[in-house]
Amino acid sequence: MTTRFDAAGRLGLSAFVTLALLLAGPAWAQQKKPEKPAAAAPAPAQPAGPVLLGSFGEWGAYATDAAGKGRVCYVLSRPKERAPKELKRDDGYLFISARPNENVHNEISFVLGFPTKDGSVGELVIGSAKHALVTKGTSAWLKNAAEDNGVVELMKKNKTMTTKTASAKGNATTDTYQLAGLAQALDRIKKECP
Repeated sequence: MTTRFDAAGRLGLSAFVTLALLLAGPAWAQQKKPEKPAAAAPAPAQPAGPVLLGSFGEWGAYATDAAGKGRVCYVLSRPKERAPKELKRDDGYLFISARPNENVHNEISFVLGFPTKDGSVGELVIGSAKHALVTKGTSAWLKNAAEDNGVVELMKKNKTMTTKTASAKGNATTDTYQLAGLAQALDRIKKECP
């Protein structure tokens, strides 16, 4: 069985996606046009920020060019419900990424919005199916990376899914995601990242 931490670069992608979120700003479902640099001095060449390809229900579809990774596409959603409500934490996100230059498609990752105990096990529930999650820092992935494609197909056929994880302080958390629009968002990024 392969875990996310067996492959180099998984944590780097998480950092990249987190940076992409910061560039996208709090209104992640709205496209922002970059400001033009002053004409006096040309700006150094930098990768462009993420571009919103479209919004589909609770999902946004994005593409960007990442230095050293080529074209990167992902779909993004926030949990619709978070429990316990009184627990203070940052926003959470679910990503499904594609990096054609690395032959990666349908990679599922979560930004939880709180620190976890590294290597702790959580649970992803879709209908009656349950899959193990593994955590590191503020992120989580399916424990068995080989399950990503099957889980994405299962997500397309269901209305909701739930993650159950624990914070580094031991607080049990539950996030519920709406899956309407996911199939259309994934179809959109396939055009950009075949």
